[in-house]
Amino acid sequence: MFVSRRALLISAGPAALWLCSARAADSPITVIQRFYDALLAEMKDANHLSFDQRYQRLAPAISQAYNLPLMSRLSVGPGWNQLQPAQQQRFSDAFARYTISVYANRFDGYAGERFEVSPSPVANPNGVIVETKLIKSAGDTVTLNYLLRQEGGGPWQVIDIYLSGTISELATRRSEFAGVLQQGGAEALIKLIEDRTAAQRAG
Repeated sequence: MFVSRRALLISAGPAALWLCSARAADSPITVIQRFYDALLAEMKDANHLSFDQRYQRLAPAISQAYNLPLMSRLSVGPGWNQLQPAQQQRFSDAFARYTISVYANRFDGYAGERFEVSPSPVANPNGVIVETKLIKSAGDTVTLNYLLRQEGGGPWQVIDIYLSGTISELATRRSEFAGVLQQGGAEALIKLIEDRTAAQRAG
């Protein structure tokens, strides 16, 4: 019965599948699995979609799974307080657009890839780690681990990604962003992220 119901949802389109899945319990494992389901659905249709269409398909899933406002602040680090409130908002908006654009650009096709999500989250001082693997059709494996946190009793959301299992994406960005902020100020930092978003859109 589960299979037939899922088949009906898939035939109705990705939007119906996403709306149904979003009602599931928001455990850390569920958050990542639901995100991967949406990402894989987009990848399978990507050859028939423009960049903007891929962006629109992925935006709800990423905004649901990721705490983008918090990630934008953490990516700047202590220098965040140097930004005026209006600049903080502009940077947060630009950071969100950039994050979604990276996925829309990077996952632009499907060649038999699959995702594996460990069923047991790992405790972390800042939340929990969900360990995952991207397995390519040739058998090559990429380890992607996600740090999730609950804010104010809200849903579990991603606040960092560990590339190759150990390399913090936010730590890497924070190191770079601190230098840009110190040398060029808030406007230079905003321009950097906007320029990178444009580059993703251009392919």
